[in-house]
Amino acid sequence: MAISADLGEKLEAVVNDLVANGRYNSKSEVLREGVRLVQEREAALTELHAKIDRGLESARTGKLHPAEEVFDRLEQKYQAMIEAEQD
Repeated sequence: MAISADLGEKLEAVVNDLVANGRYNSKSEVLREGVRLVQEREAALTELHAKIDRGLESARTGKLHPAEEVFDRLEQKYQAMIEAEQD
């Protein structure tokens, strides 16, 4: 099923330029790529929200680590990475 969309002057110019410069073979290809990118972004946002929800649930149930402990562990990790790069 075909979809018609009014992109406005600026976005239509971008689409036309991408096709004219050979980056894409057609306007439809540009728009399909755009929709795929939106799908990827939406999936990433869904995953982020799920992780936030898990974190909040952990906090509500008392499954927390003191910030100082976490920061110390991260500092050790990144210091080890720096030292490994210097070798």
